[in-house]
Amino acid sequence: MGMQTAENQDKPSIVILFRSKLTDQAGEDYKAMDTELETLVRQNPGFVDVKSYTAADGERLTVVWWRDEKSLAEWRNLMRHREAQETGRQKWYEYYDMDVASITRSKSFVRK
Repeated sequence: MGMQTAENQDKPSIVILFRSKLTDQAGEDYKAMDTELETLVRQNPGFVDVKSYTAADGERLTVVWWRDEKSLAEWRNLMRHREAQETGRQKWYEYYDMDVASITRSKSFVRK
């Protein structure tokens, strides 16, 4: 086991890949919940970043980076998040698939 340096303590160790397709019922109520949840998730100290993309066929991919498993578990068990998941299954999602992956290697390049 290598020691964690201060430099990589802030780096994410987990990434969530959330693929989904919305129903026609996902309207203003869905957008409002999405905005509320993004505000809530950003308050979790283990949250790093989130990005969403939409493919040509309408499938959406949301990628969420987390520092650790503990922070992710707190988010997973947050009551408001649970409520949103339930409504999502009942009304907003045609389908979703979620993968939780450990980041084993990272490399970056930034043009100066």
